[in-house]
Amino acid sequence: MRRPRRDLSPYLGRNPGPAASRRAERPEYQVRRGGHEKGRDGLRARSVEEPAPWLPMLVQYGHRAWLVPLAVLALVVGVDTATPTTFAAVSWLVMVPVVAAGLCGPVVTALFALTAVAVYPVLDSFGGKVQGVEDFLLVIAGALLSVPISMLRAQAAAYVRHLQGTAETTRQVVLRPVPPGWGGVDSAARYLAADVEARVGGDFYDVLATPFGARVILGDVQGKGLPAVSSAAALVGCFREAAFHEADLATVASWLEERLHRQNLLAEQLGEREERFATAVVVWFPADAPGEVEVVNFGHDSPHVLGPAGVRQLPPGDGAPLGLAQLAGGLPEVRRLRLGVGETLLIVSDGVTEARDRAGAFFSLRDCLDRLAGGFGVVDPGRLVDEVAAAVLRHTGGRLTDDTALLAVRRPPVEGTEAGLSRRSG
Repeated sequence: MRRPRRDLSPYLGRNPGPAASRRAERPEYQVRRGGHEKGRDGLRARSVEEPAPWLPMLVQYGHRAWLVPLAVLALVVGVDTATPTTFAAVSWLVMVPVVAAGLCGPVVTALFALTAVAVYPVLDSFGGKVQGVEDFLLVIAGALLSVPISMLRAQAAAYVRHLQGTAETTRQVVLRPVPPGWGGVDSAARYLAADVEARVGGDFYDVLATPFGARVILGDVQGKGLPAVSSAAALVGCFREAAFHEADLATVASWLEERLHRQNLLAEQLGEREERFATAVVVWFPADAPGEVEVVNFGHDSPHVLGPAGVRQLPPGDGAPLGLAQLAGGLPEVRRLRLGVGETLLIVSDGVTEARDRAGAFFSLRDCLDRLAGGFGVVDPGRLVDEVAAAVLRHTGGRLTDDTALLAVRRPPVEGTEAGLSRRSG
């Protein structure tokens, strides 16, 4: 028997209005066909239309990469013409096609190879600096080898881009974009991909509109690669169904535990030896309790709350990760906690809390949030995830060793509340 379709319109939140409509039309909120775009959620979308296979062969490393071999050519010509007859640098022309092969596509490399061969006789006869034929053969050999080297490098670069595009597409299957105001809450997410050895991590999140109020989840599956992604996709799919149909958050938690258990059984039958577990936080914004939230924490870092009063952290999650409930004696308890007007909830994966700088020092999330809360008053979710993500990248020097997910959620402020709170905080 088919389940009757519910009308979601009463639960989707307020009308986004002209401002949100204009925001949705801005490029950073859009995914365009035919290229890569980075949106507010930090996902880089891979175009459905793959470029022609010959296109990456024409230009590599930007449109100005040809300036480097051109500079080498000018340097060789300048040195050879400025030095006395006892010093001949004409054989250095072999570096021109070699450098071009490392930076440019095969077409540009071939042009520089022909140029080097053509310039050699002119320089060789200039000022009476006549070299042996073996030097000319060296330049010809370098020119002939540079083109196939450039072709092989371009093919390898295209293959790497294909792998990266596949990884991004896989991430988008799990991490779908969230419309503004979805579920009646303001939310923003950011995903920073480490791409360690071109593998995809198991971080996941979602914001769901339900008849009971918005429900959000953020978690991290242990491990990397397709097994971790498969587990993350299974958990997100289960959350989207269970959180919509089940009124009790404890029941939703039991569905998530059971889903990961069945996923591990399937993986075992397919030959995978290691069982997966996942840390996660599920938060419910009850429609009938605007000043409260319900939270169930599966061994994840506790969310932080930012607002006009500063920063506070929710009670730590003492529950076992998903997949380990039987070992811990049961599921974690559901807690109902206060979340005031103008307060923003921030959940992050361990890619934030375990980020290190070159000296090995961990990133201090609390210090970062204290600075942000002191400067913002009422914290906008989009600005919050952008600032924290930028701080993590600065701390690590852009060298992320683990995928990083951030999710910020708040109830929309009542008309005039946000401005008033900002004035009091300032």
